Amino acid sequence: MRYSDGRMGIVLAVALAVFFGAHLSLVFGLAKGDSWKRALAAFVVPPLAPWWGWPRGMRSRAITWLVALVVYAAGTILGVVLSGR
Repeated sequence: MRYSDGRMGIVLAVALAVFFGAHLSLVFGLAKGDSWKRALAAFVVPPLAPWWGWPRGMRSRAITWLVALVVYAAGTILGVVLSGR
């Protein structure tokens, strides 16, 4: 299978959408609990969301957040490397 800018763009868009969805889900989960201050901090500093969400039982959201971030970062790096042929 050959590299395609169009397919890479779709993968990156989906990964970014999943990342934002997981992040907002974690922030709202934190806000629903006892700590709206942590939710606000996690909204502003994204790595805090999965860090604080994990011990509160939001493990699948935190894993989804991390996987989407890794897919997006790897896709961006791959796109830069392959487009510089």
